[in-house]
Amino acid sequence: MRIDHVAIAVNNLDQALKNYEKLIKVNNIHIENVTNERVKVAILNLEDTRIELMEPTAEDSPINKFLLQKGEGLHHIAITADNIEEDVSKASENGVKMLGDIRKGSYDRKITFIHPKSMNGVLIEMCEAVNH
Repeated sequence: MRIDHVAIAVNNLDQALKNYEKLIKVNNIHIENVTNERVKVAILNLEDTRIELMEPTAEDSPINKFLLQKGEGLHHIAITADNIEEDVSKASENGVKMLGDIRKGSYDRKITFIHPKSMNGVLIEMCEAVNH
């Protein structure tokens, strides 16, 4: 396993992109609506990892709730699973609390989340590797 990306909740995706482009030279940005998560994401593909900026697209988006409660900032850390079904099953068997089922995320790949209470207060996303 490895760190896949760090996700940051933002109020305005365009402004956040401008801020990050002041610091990081990014030549490869992937923008996508993830409808089932009710977010628009900008994925900044860096040399060895990614930064994912997330803007809510609906009032009932989990990201909107996060922004209202905590403001902009670090939302989660994503880890690439070797085999997401096996890794989730093993984690669950070991008492790790999952947040929902495996579902589609950005790049149309399988994802799921681990409850922060199981990971010392940090929301962790498990995801398949990007195939492109």
